[in-house]
Amino acid sequence: MAAHREAAHRKPRQRLFTGPAARTAATLALAGAASATALEGAAQADPQVTPAQVRSKVDRLYHDAEVSTERYNGAKEKATASERSLDALRDEAARRTERLNAARDALGAFATAQYRSAGIDPAVRLVLSSDPDEYLERASYEDRAGDRQAGAINGVRRQISDIAQLRARAEDEVAVLASRRAELKKHKDAVRTRLADARKLLATLTAEQRADYERSADAAHGGTVRADRGTPRGSVAAPNARAAQAVGFAYGALGKPYVWGATGPASFDCSGLTQAAWRAAGVSLPRTTYTQINAGRRVSRSELAPGDLVFFYSGVTHVGLYIGGGQMIHAPRPGAPVRIAPISEMPFAGATRVA
Repeated sequence: MAAHREAAHRKPRQRLFTGPAARTAATLALAGAASATALEGAAQADPQVTPAQVRSKVDRLYHDAEVSTERYNGAKEKATASERSLDALRDEAARRTERLNAARDALGAFATAQYRSAGIDPAVRLVLSSDPDEYLERASYEDRAGDRQAGAINGVRRQISDIAQLRARAEDEVAVLASRRAELKKHKDAVRTRLADARKLLATLTAEQRADYERSADAAHGGTVRADRGTPRGSVAAPNARAAQAVGFAYGALGKPYVWGATGPASFDCSGLTQAAWRAAGVSLPRTTYTQINAGRRVSRSELAPGDLVFFYSGVTHVGLYIGGGQMIHAPRPGAPVRIAPISEMPFAGATRVA
């Protein structure tokens, strides 16, 4: 009976394939594994990207990089303002601390003098004085001096309070500056990432395809870079001397490279070029496209005159300097120098007349 129970609990032995059956099983297993690997590889493989798709993606990356560039420019402007504010607060605190120390020294000298003379009773000093009238006059002066010192003490207290407030404001500004520097780094990293991605995509094209992309991009961006850097004859006259100076500067910048974050004189980004052009005319513009559009009087497309700022895209992320005849001078993108282009090449967002 026990033997029967032991036999019932034994697991049946698995019979191994031998001979032809084993070979057949092995072949089926290998074929299944190969099929699974092939399917997995096919699922993970990227679809073939055409040159046209590469160009489209690169254009989008360049546009996104320009959006990030303008945000970087804005963050940099704010960080610079915070640095100046912090420096001014620290300088003012240092000046007030010097005045406080001088006031404290004066009070210390007065306190020492009082301490040295405090042991003599005023009546005794009157008796001992060889000239009572002179003593009474001195006592009256000391009373008045005491009133002045009380005022000086109150002044010191106010100075201490003011310095404490200045230092608290400086600490707040330190925190603001740290936040703005973090924002600056975030936008800088975004620009670099997008430009690096664009370069990687362009590297997947053949030399001929890259050349074709550059030609098509130049055509899309006007493709005119004049060798002479003076205002050409027959150009539309600017409405005033300052606008003429700004336009003249822009012509002088033709052919200079686009570099994000640059404001000249050797290279520019789009808002850096317009800012530099109007700076040459004696007008200070803010740094970014989305602040420059509010730097003057808005004008319609039909009212455009040379020197006007023309803006593009719904987010107001690109700007050029209008030169007349439906043309502008602008800094298009990395790899494309400052050039003349039609304002119709991009979605028009608005225009501003600076002066």
